[in-house]
Amino acid sequence: MLNEKRCVITGLGLVCAIGDNTDECFEAALNGRSGIADATSFDTTDCYSHKGAEVKLSDEELAGGKYDRTTALGIKAAGEAIRDAGIDMDSEDAAGVGVLLGSCIAGAACVDRYYNEKAAGRKGDVNDLKAITASVIAGNVADYYNAGGITANIVNACAAGTLSIALAIDLIRGGKGEIFLAGGCDSFSSLAYAGFHALRALAPSDCSPFNHSDGITLGEGAGVLVVESYEHAVKRGAKIYCDVLGSGVSSDAYHITAPRPDGEGQMSVINRAIKNSGLDFTDIGYVNAHGTGTAKNDESEFLSLKTLFENNKDLYVSSTKSMTGHCLGAAGAIEAVLTVKALKEGKLPPTTGFSEDDLKVLEEKSGDINFIANKPVEKEINYAMSNSFAFGGNNASIVFAKEPKALNLACPKQSLYVTGIGTVSGEYDGDSGDYKAKLDTDTFKAYGVKSAFLRKLDRLSQLQILSGIRALEDAGITVTEENEGIIGICIGTDDGPMTEIANFQKGIIKDGIDKGSAFAFPNTVYNAAGGYLSIATGIKGYNVTIANGFQSGLQSVCAAAGAIMFGYENIMLASGTDECTDIDDEIYDDLGLRGEGKMTLGEGSVTCVIEKDSSAAERGAKRYAKIAGFSSARDTSGDRSDNTRMSEKALTEAIMNVLEEGGMKPSDISRIYGFGNGIESIDNFEKDVYKKIFGDDIEIVLVKKDYGEARAASSSLQFAMLAKDIYEGEFENGIAVSFGSSALYTAVLLTKA
Repeated sequence: MLNEKRCVITGLGLVCAIGDNTDECFEAALNGRSGIADATSFDTTDCYSHKGAEVKLSDEELAGGKYDRTTALGIKAAGEAIRDAGIDMDSEDAAGVGVLLGSCIAGAACVDRYYNEKAAGRKGDVNDLKAITASVIAGNVADYYNAGGITANIVNACAAGTLSIALAIDLIRGGKGEIFLAGGCDSFSSLAYAGFHALRALAPSDCSPFNHSDGITLGEGAGVLVVESYEHAVKRGAKIYCDVLGSGVSSDAYHITAPRPDGEGQMSVINRAIKNSGLDFTDIGYVNAHGTGTAKNDESEFLSLKTLFENNKDLYVSSTKSMTGHCLGAAGAIEAVLTVKALKEGKLPPTTGFSEDDLKVLEEKSGDINFIANKPVEKEINYAMSNSFAFGGNNASIVFAKEPKALNLACPKQSLYVTGIGTVSGEYDGDSGDYKAKLDTDTFKAYGVKSAFLRKLDRLSQLQILSGIRALEDAGITVTEENEGIIGICIGTDDGPMTEIANFQKGIIKDGIDKGSAFAFPNTVYNAAGGYLSIATGIKGYNVTIANGFQSGLQSVCAAAGAIMFGYENIMLASGTDECTDIDDEIYDDLGLRGEGKMTLGEGSVTCVIEKDSSAAERGAKRYAKIAGFSSARDTSGDRSDNTRMSEKALTEAIMNVLEEGGMKPSDISRIYGFGNGIESIDNFEKDVYKKIFGDDIEIVLVKKDYGEARAASSSLQFAMLAKDIYEGEFENGIAVSFGSSALYTAVLLTKA
């Protein structure tokens, strides 16, 4: 596939502790003005650290108080980016604007309020419940601005914001959209504060990256960039800040919280970004480093930069977290905005907090790297890089260019096949009324999972690891040093580790913020399951976790296919995983969605191996089915305050798109694997739409009647069962369809291999 489509940045939006807009933040960063102060969002009296980098705006000032704070921050930054880019969101053009947002803790503040109400003997607010998961953020921001394009929530912890920008350029180059609001948002929360406090990772005073390195200072904020195809930008007469050339994504496969001390994962991701951007290491003029302020992170990053850029005597590096604090899922996006401004204006922001003695130490350890300390540097540069590293060993890097560069993005067009399937599904449990999976130590032991490792895993991660290992086994793949870097992971989840999040929050409500569990906290991040899977299998390639409602499992298939299409990997594991515990029962009961005549909850994990033709042929792999088309579509019409609304228009569009991509007509389709889950209005809606498209004789298979509503796992199971049935010769083709929040639908067309 030859696609030389340029991607450009046409709008910027930023809010964090050092300013309420992009220009204010950039000026503060250049002048070394820190937003770090004593935290005021909650009581830190009993903690050893009391610092935070909080946004000075109230929820009402951010978005009228109608949204959780994480979403409200995203709305504010997105609004500035839209205005800066000159996009008319009241015009027909708004229908094509997609929204991709990264987050680490999502609605953690809502979890706090909900369980504080419960602890006081009151019923939690249903609006807090609706805002708890990351699945709703991008859809809510899109609905607020009438953006009708593809939405996705990227939840790879502190790499999420950077990954969102990377996904935007891939979708544009893959022909799935022309313009996206991409970035990240996260709010200050007692959950994150207690967690990092338990890990002893908070700095006792203002954080000082690459200097004292005695911990992080947590912050909050949002950064949003308008990422657009050059052709689209020119057509509407947009100003252009710069090009965004390419990105890199990788896994450490080492530890759930600590980076590899040898910097291998970080060097891998920087290498990938440089290669995908068509550059050499000597081309990069500035790096906005991850630079958190913890000793292990700073040491491994310093090692990585000095090793890779040893021949670049003109490289400048800084970490702006010394002023903004570490804004978690928003960090990469905030730093990307500052990097674009630095590139455009030829002014590079410093890292602050160095004394005269500190500067002498820095000079000795930084070597030939021009580390920017305390004062900005005025320097014209052509290429700049922003790096983000996260829990789970996830790494992401992105490269921006002042002037356009011809890129050879040619990837030989190849067919993609399903070559392995691993499932963990639930069986009906009469006591709970749910479909529960059976997990026992003997099963894990049979797959070589050691007891010491298993004890670290929450239930969501156990489900994920089991299905992932089974999928690799079914595909006949053994991960080795030769192939560990050409295999990637894409996981979809609706609720993520909600049980771990809720139990951690209830614990600190009961015992105090200073009493958080260092053992439990790492499992509260959405990408922990993906991180554990990479550690268990040794997979070091592309790794992303998507939280986008019930259809997240199918969307992971789309993202995995895209990663192969662009030559990032030869093989991808695409999963859908969601758990079912007492916490889930409680939440869905309070939402009014569980019970007689409504949903029966389920749980499970389904992993499918997606592989390109040449790789499958070389291995002599079996081929369950061929991926002939995939598409997501959404609709902003109707009541946009209801993010569970249905849309005939969007469902029809998603189906017709995959038919067109596969060169088929509705009459060619044998079977639909649908999303009906027992809620009468949803089931009837789905049947009615299919009859209009395919006629009365279309066969609809509903997996949820036998396995319960397992959200992302159900949508992956639809895909896997369709592939198996085609492989076994029951019919020639079929479509798996599912829905997510804010009228988003995903469809995948499979045909006989």
